[in-house]
Amino acid sequence: MKSKITLKELSKLLNVSVSTVSKALHDSPEISPKTAERVKELAKLHNYRPNPVAVNLKKSKTGTIGVVIPNISNSFFARVLSGIEAQAQQHDQQIITYISNESLDREKQICDLLTSGMVDGVLIAVSEETQKKAEYEHLFALLDYDIPVVVYDRINLNLPADKVGVDDEKSFYDATRFFRAKGLERIGIASAIHHVGIGKLRISGYQKAMDELPVFTARSSSEGTLKSKIEKLLITEKVEALLCTDFESAIITTRVAYEQNIKIPEDLKIIGYINKDIAEYLTPSLSYIEQHPSELGVKAVEVLNQRISGDISAGKFEEKIIATTMVHLESSKF
Repeated sequence: MKSKITLKELSKLLNVSVSTVSKALHDSPEISPKTAERVKELAKLHNYRPNPVAVNLKKSKTGTIGVVIPNISNSFFARVLSGIEAQAQQHDQQIITYISNESLDREKQICDLLTSGMVDGVLIAVSEETQKKAEYEHLFALLDYDIPVVVYDRINLNLPADKVGVDDEKSFYDATRFFRAKGLERIGIASAIHHVGIGKLRISGYQKAMDELPVFTARSSSEGTLKSKIEKLLITEKVEALLCTDFESAIITTRVAYEQNIKIPEDLKIIGYINKDIAEYLTPSLSYIEQHPSELGVKAVEVLNQRISGDISAGKFEEKIIATTMVHLESSKF
């Protein structure tokens, strides 16, 4: 007698990842025809099907989209949400907002709620803990229930879904080349988010731009450890410029410079990923990468509605990249 089976159980029987099974069932071009046929045959044999309650509910539109935000204390996400809200109104849609607080368990709970059919689609920025542990089964569950999903901002994930993000790697490649064009060679990078996708991309951009020059890195998710590593870059290595991949590393860098009487920008130049509303009010003001978060939110809703309406064909996934802007304030002056 055939029994209902889950994606995870199918992946174990086939000795492939959950990701491969989900992609095969959704006709992803990333999966070979031979593998897709194996997956579909076994799924049929075991009577695999998505949750029928969720599928039935999905036949009727709710006029609502779910938005998962990882960190509400970060004003970047508040600005993304503003763009999402404005664009959703243009489509006569309401939004339900959830906050994961960078927690894998909380994100799982939210995805569980979203599979009930209460929304027409989901916009999600994946939590840091989810990326660090590389546990994505709950995200594949959304796709398994045929719920349209757009991953925004943190898009460096092996997930068969539409994605909207910014050019993280290119932004720091360009920032590094800016300093090099000014004659600087001792250029470093500091990061508290080196373990997540966007952090890795920013570091990669820096490394590529350094070419044959030595790289100077300070990476840690521990505030105390990161501070000591930044101190080493500034005091021992005497870097001339520092790129900061996130708010925490930027603030720690300015603090260390102040404590060590290192003058910005005379002795040290800085460009960071820091929010505009903070960068302009620091002393000295901090040059930053503008990510255009409201535009990102608008574009994420546009792509989601294209998926909901069927304008994007099954098996094809959109990836929209928004160009960042390097904004020079006092900390990068020459």
